[in-house]
Amino acid sequence: GGGGAAPKEQTHYAVLGIQPTATAGEVKKAYLKLALKTHPDKNKAPGAEEAFKLVNKAKEILTDAAARRKYDEELRMQSMAGGRWGRSW
Repeated sequence: GGGGAAPKEQTHYAVLGIQPTATAGEVKKAYLKLALKTHPDKNKAPGAEEAFKLVNKAKEILTDAAARRKYDEELRMQSMAGGRWGRSW
């Protein structure tokens, strides 16, 4: 694959392929499956390392109750703002 535009930023839920209602256990299960698939030692495809980092970050936030609450709140604010950053004056 060639460069092109960066993909639209995915939510941590989309990265892990889970619903926002997923339990911490479901988050960990999805993480383990993806971590094995995207681990740079196992996957030499371009972008695998980047995917692995995204998967790790998603798991860190979604398994930390306080961080997840804050993240969910940010997602809510974004969707209320029409998915755009900042305000429309």
